[in-house]
Amino acid sequence: MTSEIITILISFVIIFLAGFIQGTTSFGFSLLSVPLLGLFLPLKIIVPMLIVFGLLMNSIILYQIREHVQLKRIAVLVISAVVATPIGANLLINLNEGVLKVIVGVIVTIAAVSFHFGYKVKINNEKLAYVPVGFISGLLNGSVSISGPPVILFLTNQDVSKQVFRATLTAYFWILNNMTIAIFIYKKMITAEVLKYTGYLLPALIIGVLIGVKVGNKVKEESFKKLTTVLIALMGILSIVSGIK
Repeated sequence: MTSEIITILISFVIIFLAGFIQGTTSFGFSLLSVPLLGLFLPLKIIVPMLIVFGLLMNSIILYQIREHVQLKRIAVLVISAVVATPIGANLLINLNEGVLKVIVGVIVTIAAVSFHFGYKVKINNEKLAYVPVGFISGLLNGSVSISGPPVILFLTNQDVSKQVFRATLTAYFWILNNMTIAIFIYKKMITAEVLKYTGYLLPALIIGVLIGVKVGNKVKEESFKKLTTVLIALMGILSIVSGIK
């Protein structure tokens, strides 16, 4: 068995698990897959591939929970992220991969642990707060395909209900995925090798997401919030480990 086949098989399992988590919670796909895939694939393949997967995956989830979407809530968030995404793409091209992963991991882990133990920041002007949240999310989206942590942590801080949480995140990711793919095509980052891995791993994504959506609809509100913060902390640690290696 060649090393490429082994890489594809391991990646298949990772994408399935990441898709399952995304279907269940509406986040976590890139948080899980980027650090694990980063152990044996370069970010220049992983990030564009996950952006393509993100569009397909969020289309499936968004259709399932479309009645809970609040478009007005995410308008400012989306605009801020779209402005920052090209800057993040330039960071991916020019900066060291390990440094990016460690920075993301440290920030995510600290924030997740704080929320898990009940620490929250009182934010009165939610709409204004979406500007820096969206901008940071866009930077991370373009650079390491991990746009979720700032938005997830903000929604968790605001005590958003489970279904609105899932719908808001999914709609945001879906719009951002479309914008990011256009930017990556313009910058010629969607290469033949990216498309090859995308084709091989697509079945794992679809199966994982569909199973995850069914499970997510049955998870209780309190359990969902605990699962959210634990997953964020875990993925932050994975990102740090991947960056150090």
